[in-house]
Amino acid sequence: MTAEQKTYDSSLPLRKDVKMLGNILGEILVHHGGIELLDKVEKIREMCKNLRTENNQATYESLKKVISNLTPPIREQVIRAFSVYFHLINAAEQNHRIRRRREYQLKSDMNVQPGSIEAAILSLKDNQISADIIQNVLNTLSLELVITAHPTEATKRSILEIQKRIADLLKSLDYSDLSKKERQKLEESLFNEVTVLWQTDELRHTKPTVMDEVKNGLYYFDQTLFDVLPDIHHEVEDSLKVHYPELAWKIPNFLRFGSWIGGDRDGNPNVTPEVTWDTLERQRRLVLKKYKHVLVELMKRFSHSTTRAEVGRELLDTLKEEESKYLTEDQRWPVEVESYRRKLAIIIERVKQVGKSDIGYLSSEELIEDLLLIQRSVYQHHPTNHELKMLQKLIRQAQLFGFHLATLDIRNHSGEHEAAITEIFAKVGVTNNYSGLSEEEKLQLLQNILKDPRPLLLVHENYTRETEEMIQVFKLIKRAHSVFGKRSINVYLVSMTQSASDLLEVLVLAKEAGVYRLHSDGKVETDLNVAPLLETIDDLIAGPKIMEALFQMPMYRNHVQMLGDQQEIMLGYSDGSKDGGTLTANWKLYKAQMEITEMAKRYKISLKFFHGRGGSLGRGGGTLQRSLLSQPAETLGAGVKITEQGEVLSSRYLLEDIAFRSLEQATSTLLKASAHVLKESEQGYIRKSSWVQAIEEISEVSLSKYQSLVFKDPDFLTYFTQATPLKELGELNIGSRPMSRKNSAKFENLRAIPWVFAWTQSRQLFPAWYAAGSGLESYASKGNEQREVLKEMYEHWPFFRSTIDNLQMALMKADLTTAKEYAAMVNDKEIAERVFTNITEEYNRTKEILLLITGDSELLNQTPNIKDSVFRRNPYVDPLNFIQVELIKELRKTAEPDDELLTQVLLTISGIAAGLRNTG
Repeated sequence: MTAEQKTYDSSLPLRKDVKMLGNILGEILVHHGGIELLDKVEKIREMCKNLRTENNQATYESLKKVISNLTPPIREQVIRAFSVYFHLINAAEQNHRIRRRREYQLKSDMNVQPGSIEAAILSLKDNQISADIIQNVLNTLSLELVITAHPTEATKRSILEIQKRIADLLKSLDYSDLSKKERQKLEESLFNEVTVLWQTDELRHTKPTVMDEVKNGLYYFDQTLFDVLPDIHHEVEDSLKVHYPELAWKIPNFLRFGSWIGGDRDGNPNVTPEVTWDTLERQRRLVLKKYKHVLVELMKRFSHSTTRAEVGRELLDTLKEEESKYLTEDQRWPVEVESYRRKLAIIIERVKQVGKSDIGYLSSEELIEDLLLIQRSVYQHHPTNHELKMLQKLIRQAQLFGFHLATLDIRNHSGEHEAAITEIFAKVGVTNNYSGLSEEEKLQLLQNILKDPRPLLLVHENYTRETEEMIQVFKLIKRAHSVFGKRSINVYLVSMTQSASDLLEVLVLAKEAGVYRLHSDGKVETDLNVAPLLETIDDLIAGPKIMEALFQMPMYRNHVQMLGDQQEIMLGYSDGSKDGGTLTANWKLYKAQMEITEMAKRYKISLKFFHGRGGSLGRGGGTLQRSLLSQPAETLGAGVKITEQGEVLSSRYLLEDIAFRSLEQATSTLLKASAHVLKESEQGYIRKSSWVQAIEEISEVSLSKYQSLVFKDPDFLTYFTQATPLKELGELNIGSRPMSRKNSAKFENLRAIPWVFAWTQSRQLFPAWYAAGSGLESYASKGNEQREVLKEMYEHWPFFRSTIDNLQMALMKADLTTAKEYAAMVNDKEIAERVFTNITEEYNRTKEILLLITGDSELLNQTPNIKDSVFRRNPYVDPLNFIQVELIKELRKTAEPDDELLTQVLLTISGIAAGLRNTG
């Protein structure tokens, strides 16, 4: 059987689901718009499909004519038909992922699913990785995923919930033992859900508030993450017990989730200290609700009687005293011999009273200790090797989520801190013009302040609103540590870090709030990791010198020492890519990590790199496991942190099975990579000097090519703003942040998200691939030896393979035939022709060199599932693009606002985002 046949066979159930859902949608279209609507949709779909197989100019012109002749009422229905179809495909594909995982589980033990935790453990065993090395890896293993609101998912929450129900119904329909009546009932429910989907508004009518975004983020913790995170830990433990049965394994809490939503102040004036506090309270309410639910279920199950089982004396001794202390007579469990239920009644009441009264737990550690007390007692009478998983899982949940649910990172722009420090220093007479000082003068002054235990702020001084709010943020952090625990906020991120003083300014503000404390005897206490965010190409190059300047300061070194000799450093993928193109940005990010890690070793400081990746390819997107493999192997040991952007949350964490699979693949990758690094004998992670030299040369050419168009062509910005729906994106209510910094139209102030989103909509996907081809081709053109080096790099260097595979994906999603229609919207035809020709030539150059490197005849031949998905979607995305172009042309001609026209444009934007599964 050929590889193609295997791919075809495995996708048959998916094709069947898609066809069934398509038929249901067709029936609904006829019901709502008559056979005319269905015929229009089918005609447009068929024409687009034919254009994909044979690029016939007559069909192309005919298609454009059909689309331009659509009248407004039916046009909106056609747009919605294709958009709804994508929501159905998304649900079907998610269910197919679940189906494939289940198929592996149903096969014999010899067929372990690639990327699973068990596959990782087997790989370690096959490579003779010792148990000591594995336990050492587990002790240091750390993966923290941080959900962010930007860009907020373009799809509304109500539609995501419908998608979830559709996927659940498809999963139920897969069961082979359904009766005829059961199947009919499920099919009827499926039809009804698709009908509701059609009758639901796709667009938000108002811009979401920060608290709306907080609620959306908490939805995933409520639905999947609270249960899936402990399950991942238990899967690691169970797999190790099977394959290394002679050892007693201890699995630390290596996988956690954090959040930026409600704490990210950079460029978002809506994130106030009050909003941040409200966020922390909502997180606590949710996690306490989850604990109460599990505890009530535990109480139902723990009906053990002291007349039947010997309950631990330690537990019995605490009961009488605690019952009288924490419960009224009415609240006590009435059956005296049911000791566990008596104890759980106390625990439940104390959880209910957290933050409300003195009887509530003061910390999650107190709750954990009570649960461990029950567990120790259970071990005395329950059969060994048969643990009560529900109790074990709750203990793990309490350890992972505490009373804060997710650590909230605070982020702000370096310029905001400097402005606040400048005003404060002037008020107290330190210096009248701090911002005008040289870097050396700033560092000396800031160190002097930090070495002085006395406070700086004047109690009754009136500061500007901005400075007062900055002061309140740090006071909030101090208060949050007291109320929610120190894990509630433990990192402060400084965006646009360009110098060492940018971090010291934050420490001064932290000192004034008591978050950083210097005692009169010289002892330092610090509760906040201040992390630089290196974003631009220049900042990435300067990164090692910035950090070394800090590590050389005794007071900063003491600060880091109090944090366990670990420094967190965030790397931004968006602005670097916008600055220098995706290939150069990725290499500069990789190189910065290597250089900073090497430098930090001299100071005996470990580094945790925080990767600010976007969901889309132009902002460092890709699968979690590919993101991990693309990092320098030596940086994985101290822990990894990665952002999970709003747009990927639904695709990864909406369904429990998919959430487990996503996190399992990431864990498997990190476990294998970290173990092989420790063993130092895994050939796949060798990084040859010849490869580094090659990528340096490639990067230089790529950077020059990128900047020659983006920064040196005076007409490029005109092309970008007119050949994409950039202007119209601002009307789509998908996030609480403004599209640009300082509300400026300048390129440098445009946020990376709308930059990428606009290119994605126009099917050019420019930020995800442009200039990479020139760099790669220039190196390959030097001779056969260089071409072989590129192939060797692709085969053996995970970073390079990830880069090339992401470029393939970008070229597959891009479509220059469609993009040409957007280029035609540029008013100056000479500009349109010149820039679009440049883009087309670079596209063809990139495709040709990628195929040479991979040795394939077509893009993505080695990932047929992804390739099939792109092919399946294209004929349905194309109509939305063609319609969008016609609508934008019409909208831009209108003198007066046209709400109906704008709504239809926004519907196409939402539909294309659903089809390509990318916003920004």
